[in-house]
Amino acid sequence: MQARLDPRAPFVLDVRELGRRPGAMQRLTRTVPAPAGLAIDVVGVPEGSEVELDGRLESVSDGVLVTAKVHATIAGECARCLDAVDAAIDVDVQELFVYDPQELRDAGDDETPALVGDYLDVEPAVRDAVVLALPVAPLCRADCPGLCVECGARLADDPTHAHESADPRWSALQSFGTEQEES
Repeated sequence: MQARLDPRAPFVLDVRELGRRPGAMQRLTRTVPAPAGLAIDVVGVPEGSEVELDGRLESVSDGVLVTAKVHATIAGECARCLDAVDAAIDVDVQELFVYDPQELRDAGDDETPALVGDYLDVEPAVRDAVVLALPVAPLCRADCPGLCVECGARLADDPTHAHESADPRWSALQSFGTEQEES
């Protein structure tokens, strides 16, 4: 037995008007606050920021098919220079919510979501789609030079930044040249 869904929750949709006749369709346009944890280590959708859902609900023989485009703003740190990254993200979500979850359980499928009465919760589908689409190494710009590996200086601020250093593997040969000059 599934728990009841709160119809006031932002990602819970009421499908009573849609009906159960295959082929019926209803437009879905909604702006909701982003839930907590819509992120990975370095980038994510800030909690409470706007998440726009634009799509449709379709009644099919087995349940309700939700197809939507999700638009949100992501924030994080550049993987090269650690500057702030703000960008838009657009992902597609498609999920089937079945009418009778018992048939799926009998078949060994506990993963497919089901309607709870006349409601469905699209938050898990949106979360999966958004988190999978987040960049693992976000960049502030495509040609970000990053930080100097020796001193940590931002290379974008000083493109000619350089250090005079020899490879430590050749250090024994440096003294060889000075010994030859002295003798």
